[in-house]
Amino acid sequence: MLEITPHLFIQDNEVEMTAIRASGAGGQNVNKVASAVHLRFDIRSSSLPREVQDRLLSSRDRRINRDGIIVIKAQEHRTFAQNRDVAHLRLVRLIRDAMVPVKKRKPTRVSRSARRRRMDIKNRRGRLKELRRKVRVSDE
Repeated sequence: MLEITPHLFIQDNEVEMTAIRASGAGGQNVNKVASAVHLRFDIRSSSLPREVQDRLLSSRDRRINRDGIIVIKAQEHRTFAQNRDVAHLRLVRLIRDAMVPVKKRKPTRVSRSARRRRMDIKNRRGRLKELRRKVRVSDE
């Protein structure tokens, strides 16, 4: 059982783990040992609360595919057990982040004095740049 919060758990049968061969350096060991982990978690058929499922499905995380399945690949370590723990930790973090409600933005206006300061600064910079120009001598 995977603990998300003290009151929320995910059953082991909801998480599908597959051992795969890790890519990258590792010598001969990388060709014969499947130490990397592919974790798959179906959001829609999970026991998560409905609002957490909706937040996860509406998030733009690249680890969530169109079918609503979270796919996490962990291959940092040389052992399957360590990679499994890393994959579990990533899943827990993703779900915990989805549990935090998004704050609604309060529309605000820029104050008149702030606009005036901005324009003053722009005018000063313009005058400074104007002074850097070449001086033209008029033939009049």
